[in-house]
Formats: sequence, C-alpha cells, structure tokens
Amino acid sequence: MTSKVIQTILKNGLKVMLKEIHTSPIISSWVWYRVGSKDEVTGKTGISHWTEHMQFKGTKKFPARILDRAISREGGTWNAFTYLDWTTYFETMPAEKIDLALKLEADRMAKSIFTEKEVTSERTVIIAEREGHENEPLFRLGEAVQQAGFRVHPYHHEVIGDMADLLTITRDDLFKHYRTYYIPNNAVLAVAGDFEAKLMLKRIKEYFEKIPAGRAAPRLKRVEPEQVGEMRLSVEGPGETNYLQVAYRFPSATNADFFPLAVLDSLLAGPSNLNMFGGGISNKTSRLYRALVDKEYAVSASGGASVTIDPFLYSFILTIHPKRRPEETLAALDEELKKVQEEPVSEGEIARATKQARAIFAYGSENITNQAFWMGFAEMFATYDWFTNYLNKLAKITPQDVQRVAREYFRPARRIVGSYIAKGAEG
Repeated sequence: MTSKVIQTILKNGLKVMLKEIHTSPIISSWVWYRVGSKDEVTGKTGISHWTEHMQFKGTKKFPARILDRAISREGGTWNAFTYLDWTTYFETMPAEKIDLALKLEADRMAKSIFTEKEVTSERTVIIAEREGHENEPLFRLGEAVQQAGFRVHPYHHEVIGDMADLLTITRDDLFKHYRTYYIPNNAVLAVAGDFEAKLMLKRIKEYFEKIPAGRAAPRLKRVEPEQVGEMRLSVEGPGETNYLQVAYRFPSATNADFFPLAVLDSLLAGPSNLNMFGGGISNKTSRLYRALVDKEYAVSASGGASVTIDPFLYSFILTIHPKRRPEETLAALDEELKKVQEEPVSEGEIARATKQARAIFAYGSENITNQAFWMGFAEMFATYDWFTNYLNKLAKITPQDVQRVAREYFRPARRIVGSYIAKGAEG
C-alpha cells in the first residue's frame, strides 16, 4: 500500500489518480461522481440510484445489448454502486483490454441515452427492488430509524428512495440529474494496475479531456439539529423474529474521533468492514458476542460504522433470542456499554481490537481492484491521505481515547432505539 499515487487534474476539472501495480496483468478503473442520495430533494428521492441504472442502458457508440457481452468477452468484470455521498462505476480488465473500459466510461459520462421506454422499464425494476426490500424486517426497521435520526439533513431517506417518488420521477428529471452531476469537474477517475503511468495518462486525456466541464454541482446544506433526548420507535410486521437497532450519532470520517471509535467498534462488536469487497472477520471474541449471544440475550449481535462526509449513525443490530423480550436485550447491551464507559479497557484488549480493525482494513486493501477502489473512495469523503494514514492512526489509540469516546458518543440522549416486533413471534 506504499506505491506512489500520481494525481493530476485535467483541463476540464476531472481528477485523475494513477497507481502502478505490476503484480498481475490486470487493471482496475473506477469513475466516482460526487452525487448520492444526500443530493436529492423531496419529490426526487432515489433519483441518483435510478440514474446509475440508466447508465447501463448504453450510448450510441456502446448500445446496451453489447455492453455486458463486450466486457465479459474480454475477460473483465464491471459494476456500479450508489450511496449517501457518491455514485461509482468500475471495470477490472486484463491490462491490454483496459481501453474498452476507458472509452465506455468517457462516452457514458457525456452521451448516455435516456429513452422513455427504458425509463418506464427501469421504473418497474426499481419499484420491484423497493418492494423486495420492504419484505425484509431489517430494511423496514433501518428505514424507520434513519428517518427518525434525520429530520432535516438529506441523509433522511434510503438510497433507493421513497415509493411515492419512484412512481412520479420522469425521464426529464433523470436526464437533468445526469447532466447536472455527471460532469468531469464533479468526478474522480482512479486507475490501478499493470501500466506505465505516463502512457496511461496520455490515453485518459485522449478519451476524457475533450468532455466539457459543467457548472458547479449544487449541494444541499441542511445541518441536522442537535438531538436533545433519546428517541424510541417500534415497527410491527410479519415474521417470527424480533430485532433491535440501536443507533448512536456518529462523526464524519474526517473527525479525529472516528479512529478511537473504530477501535471501540472492533472491541464491542467486531470491526466494521469499510470496504465493500473486503470480506469479514468473526466477531465471536467481541464483548457483545460474549455478553449477548453466549448468554442468550441475542441470536446475533453486530455493529456498523460508515465513512461519510457529514455525521451519520453507528448502529448495533441485535437479533433477539426467542426466549427474551427486546427490553431485556437492550438492558444487556446497555450494561456492556456502561462497563466500557466506567471501567478502563486493558492495554491487551485494546491491542487485540486494534489488530482486528487493522486486519480487516488490510484484507480489504490488498488486491488491485481494492487499491483502485480506495484511491477514489477516500476522495469522496476526505483525501487519499486518509487511507494511507488510517493504520498509523489506529495504532496510536489508547485505552483513555476509547473510554472518552464511549462516554461522549454512546449516551442515551444521542441515540434512536428501534424495535421490530414480529407478529408471528407474539404469544
């Protein structure tokens, strides 16, 4: 992870990041756009995710019917993702075939086709996706907690959007969103793999630099008011299993407290995977597993941290044991949080938690696709230095740091407690 990254900005404002990795004859290319569900206004929720879907409908040069075949025929893989703060597209290809990915992304940055027929077709797909999510207890609970946590800030809604908006967003709405945010001066192109940087930059300029810059993308600036007390909510639905989601206010990724909280996360629930490709590590040695799962307050217990531009939420997800009531499991969770707040954690336990957090971060950073991912991803909420300094910052965390952030952030007045009560479990 120490190879040099070459960074430059093209004349049209596109930021380019290049990292030579000659361990395997492949190249991974990612285009990141600074647009996500946070940039959506009421009436247009879900439009960023829907726009991502439309980018797979093709351009005149790359019709939709040939895109998948073209990538797979050349031995490549590709995908796209939309989140709160960003949307990204990637291709990992044999090194000699990377021009196909570069040409494709340059073309659909400026020339994607949004036909009424395709918009109508994709509306059906996304509504079905939303309906599928609504059958999942944890989605229903998570959406309710997120909505309660953000009354003002646009983190209020799920990435997929509200059903009312999915029914009414038009082709022109989608195309306007695309033209507003899919501009080179609102994007980062990150490429890692088996290439010579000077030649790669020349090719990138050939494909991308002719795309004109656009007006600065608009941003919603709505700061969430300070939470003044604990909020509780209950969601009822089908099923046999009850769940708890206990969500605490959590700082942005650039806040210095993010790092001791990452160690606390590892200590309590097992380390969160910040990289979607990194895999996981067993949390059976974590405090919550031993206190809640081993003692049959919960069937499973996990924690989740996210890296975001603005403060978001840290959530404990607890699957309630059949012989327990949610109130009992919540009390057991609170007892464990009280311990870490009142009793200093040993140096040895901090060392183990830090080692696990460092390990999952390293595992999710080692291959070429992950290296290219992190180059652009870090730029969405901070800079690439955040990535390169992450492990060093974790290594400096002390027991005192962990106790301090546990006291400051994991307070009832800063949380939302959501319960999913399964109707089939009553009786």
